Amino acid sequence: MKVLIVCTNHETFPTKTGKTGLWLSELTYFYDVMSKRRVLMDIVSPLGGKIPIDERSLELKDECNAKYWEDAAFRAKLNNSLSPAQIHSADYRLVYFAGGHGAMWDLAENTDLQNIVRDVYERNGIVSAVCHGVCGLLNVKLSDGSWLIQDKYVTGFSNVEEALMSFVSEVPFYLEDKLKERGAHYTKSMIPFMEFIEMDERLITGQNPNSAKKVASKALEELFEK
Repeated sequence: MKVLIVCTNHETFPTKTGKTGLWLSELTYFYDVMSKRRVLMDIVSPLGGKIPIDERSLELKDECNAKYWEDAAFRAKLNNSLSPAQIHSADYRLVYFAGGHGAMWDLAENTDLQNIVRDVYERNGIVSAVCHGVCGLLNVKLSDGSWLIQDKYVTGFSNVEEALMSFVSEVPFYLEDKLKERGAHYTKSMIPFMEFIEMDERLITGQNPNSAKKVASKALEELFEK
């Protein structure tokens, strides 16, 4: 029983001076849920090596964030993530894409990650993602040539949430729009930033950072009860 967590390596915005990268709680909350069930986890990124943390997400008053940020073994995983070439997809029952704005630049176009996702899914594994991490599913094609998310119910960071964050001028695309263009049935919470997940067979997606724990809980339920 192993889980593969995908994180971004990208840390810069086109014009804003602040650093982006992984949104920390989207990893820590998922990691915590899995750790409590002693699930083995590996972290992979497009380039391997260090995972940058979006400075806006480094909220250490949050107990879950602080717990893992102060954990030497966890930090070592963040600083020494695996590369896709080091991954044997047959080892994993579940793939999870964590978000953060950085994901918008390097997760959607990585063909090695797309192949890993396809292999896990077609072996009856579970594919999950949260917030901007859902962009990692946009270009995944199955062996029959169809898009993974085509005709599937999914969620992800909404246009309204992007506008409220004032990052519209920075992001390379709107995730909500791209999901719809791929033929996915996009759904979202009526209220921005509220916890919301969508599940369609073995595909589990969360709308925003507040949804990471629920994505993890649903994924864990599927892993152990199905």
